[in-house]
Amino acid sequence: MFDTDEYELKMQGAVEHFENELAKIRTGRAHPGMLDGVKVEAYGTLMPLNQVANITAPEAQLLQITPFDPSTIQAVSAAIRNDQGLGLNPSDDGRVVRIPVPALTEERRRQLVKQASEKLEEARIALRNVRQDGLKDAKAKKENKELSEDDIKLIEKEFDRLMQDTQAMLEDTFKTKEKDILTI
Repeated sequence: MFDTDEYELKMQGAVEHFENELAKIRTGRAHPGMLDGVKVEAYGTLMPLNQVANITAPEAQLLQITPFDPSTIQAVSAAIRNDQGLGLNPSDDGRVVRIPVPALTEERRRQLVKQASEKLEEARIALRNVRQDGLKDAKAKKENKELSEDDIKLIEKEFDRLMQDTQAMLEDTFKTKEKDILTI
């Protein structure tokens, strides 16, 4: 018989990727995950920010970064300032970098919702690709006489159920994020 577990795991992976992408979209409140994509030039190589500094959010509108090595403080500030997608302006006092997180305007909130919906569409495309791969594999097994026509119908129904369940999870996650973004 045909096993859909492998494809179910791939779909779950697409959902997790979508959730990680949504976490990068800021909602007006400061959280350390906002800086996950920032790379800092330290010790001659590009390193993720969380490997060269400790990131905290002591207040709702403030991020604080404490470099493990104080000599990297300028590189940390420059890396954050150069990431245009964040739109943040860090300031440092020689020991820590403080980043005020500005409140979102209504227009910016709409842009963020649009950005989140684009991520949702990318996740849906990934799910459709997984389903197509699974159905293609099932049809190849049918050609090799390993599966019957009835088996193919059952497999298609199973993939449809998986798609519905996974799409519902994506929708719920998106609606939660949308509400989060639009809440002032």
